[in-house]
Amino acid sequence: MSVAAVPEMMERALRGRYAVGYFESWNLESLQGVVDAAEQAQAPVILGFNGDFLTDPRRSAEERLELYGALARAAAEGAIVPCGVFFNECARDAATTQAVTAGFNLVMPVAGESSPAEYERRTTAICTYAHAHGVAVQAELGELPSGVTGIVGPVLNRSHSGMTDPEQAADFVAATGVDLLAVSVGNVHILVDGRRTLDLEHLARIRQQVAAPLVLHGGTGIERSSLRAAIGRGVALVQFGTGLKQRYLAALRKALATDERNPHELLGMGGPRDVLCAGRCAVCEAVLEELEILGCCGKA
Repeated sequence: MSVAAVPEMMERALRGRYAVGYFESWNLESLQGVVDAAEQAQAPVILGFNGDFLTDPRRSAEERLELYGALARAAAEGAIVPCGVFFNECARDAATTQAVTAGFNLVMPVAGESSPAEYERRTTAICTYAHAHGVAVQAELGELPSGVTGIVGPVLNRSHSGMTDPEQAADFVAATGVDLLAVSVGNVHILVDGRRTLDLEHLARIRQQVAAPLVLHGGTGIERSSLRAAIGRGVALVQFGTGLKQRYLAALRKALATDERNPHELLGMGGPRDVLCAGRCAVCEAVLEELEILGCCGKA
């Protein structure tokens, strides 16, 4: 199947009152686990990788964006369900521009340390370039707090702090031409423990002002009844990452608790002792659970 156009996926989701899931990958096994689950559930999905992670100058080795784009695109084209290919959350515009021609059909510039005015200028420029290449753009207004320490902390960039302002969001979408808008309505990035409810009334106020499909980041940490309620109120895409890695790591730790001396049994043979297969299966199981919540099963 060819790579699915993300705006069309979002339009179908809004009409059908379900949400598509973006399930972030970090290697081949996690990517295959997402596709496995989507095919089992006959659900449309967004595949992809985190742009800030891949381009962080502190990485031990420089990554090749073209390799990741080709990998995700090949997975999408080989799947029997519609798949978009996403370069998620990157504050480095040169890398985001590179991703546009590296196989991704959705990119997301983030504010980083930019002022609101500068972020609007940057996003407008990326939209112009991406749209000329048939690539959609997601942006974010407001900033999510982080839950990585186990305690929800403040946002990092005070100029973007707080929940998304509905009127500012409407102006931003009109000025930039973004295809999707990620919003802050009580959701939390990297919430490693527990779940939180959303401010559904605030979400409704944003939807009254903004016609573009809305996105929720931090899907792992959203209370499930609250997430269901948000779908149908303009939320067409929900993004997951933290919970997938938690499940993957737990599966690898369990698989490595063995006295097996043959390294091929543990890596590459694909049998019941292969730790890579354990990780792939763990991601598949986690994604299947979320797809059910999103209401997109059988919508491929």
